[in-house]
Amino acid sequence: MAFHLRSISLPSRPHATETEIEEEMLSLEASISSSTTIGTMCEGLRRLGDIYNGVEEIICLPSSQVCPYHQRMVLDGEMEGSLELLDLCGAMQEIFAEMKAIIQELQVALRKGDDAAAQARIQSYTRLTKKAKNHFNKTAKKTSVDCRMVMLLAKAREISVSLLESTFRLLSKQIEMPKQSLVSKAFHKKKSVVCKEQLLGLECSIGDLEIGAGHLFRKLVQSRVSLLNILSS
Repeated sequence: MAFHLRSISLPSRPHATETEIEEEMLSLEASISSSTTIGTMCEGLRRLGDIYNGVEEIICLPSSQVCPYHQRMVLDGEMEGSLELLDLCGAMQEIFAEMKAIIQELQVALRKGDDAAAQARIQSYTRLTKKAKNHFNKTAKKTSVDCRMVMLLAKAREISVSLLESTFRLLSKQIEMPKQSLVSKAFHKKKSVVCKEQLLGLECSIGDLEIGAGHLFRKLVQSRVSLLNILSS
């Protein structure tokens, strides 16, 4: 599955409304909670990009540029939360890159029939999923706000964390130790072809996730710049 940066979720028109954005958020939340595939999470990252595009349009409306004092305080709080998400997204992008490299090294070990090297790569993969989990434990998910624009941003942030966390739960189940692992199957002649295809598919999916996380990272940076413009006006 390739990661395509195209908009099909939100309506193709100059400005998405708050209601349309909220409906897309609800739809994406439902998709995340019911999904059992990495492909759905890749698609979820793309849909998040669409959501942030819609919120960006609202932020840039003239009515949003007028920010009373009490709303500035709320915006300050969201700026802090968005920085946490930016750090999380950057960290996840790096972990995806590391995981992809591990899967590539694992495939090499399997081709060579090196069981010890293969098991070592699985252990490295498992450590990375645990490392990712620690990042989520440090990230706040929910924020209560009374500013409509910030509410949309806070909700998008909450969904972003949930999607990334769910993605790593799925990734942690892709390779398991020891007897039922893909590696064990790879050393079984009848199952080796299927296993190697699964690993190749996993490598491609992680590559898509890495690209998607990078895309989301850029959307978050753009959003922070727009908020800073409001606060500095």
